[in-house]
Amino acid sequence: MNVEELHEYCLSFKGADASFPFDEVSLVLKVMGKMFALIPLDDPELSITLKCDPEKAIELREQCTGVEPAFHFNKKYWNTIYANRDMSDEEIKFWIRHSVDEVVKKLPKKVQNEYYQDERNQFY
Repeated sequence: MNVEELHEYCLSFKGADASFPFDEVSLVLKVMGKMFALIPLDDPELSITLKCDPEKAIELREQCTGVEPAFHFNKKYWNTIYANRDMSDEEIKFWIRHSVDEVVKKLPKKVQNEYYQDERNQFY
């Protein structure tokens, strides 16, 4: 997987957009106005920082050498996944979908229902 594929996949979600709110090299991906991913464009090793269920975040770090607690983020919820280590592209996509779900489930119920009315079956 390369940075363009990663970026394109993240933008494929309903309500997703990309911006550079922090600096010119930290690509932030949001869904429904809430951040679900960050791709550092200046890092020589491709990575993506994703929101994760707290229990799953720890398990994932223990199982995969390519997953670390996210730098400058709440480590309880955020992991950095290195794209070309020990995780397949499909696994990375799974965790991106998981991150989107983690963000959407914190939105008001009405917004969640609107978001998932056509989307839920596509994810899992």
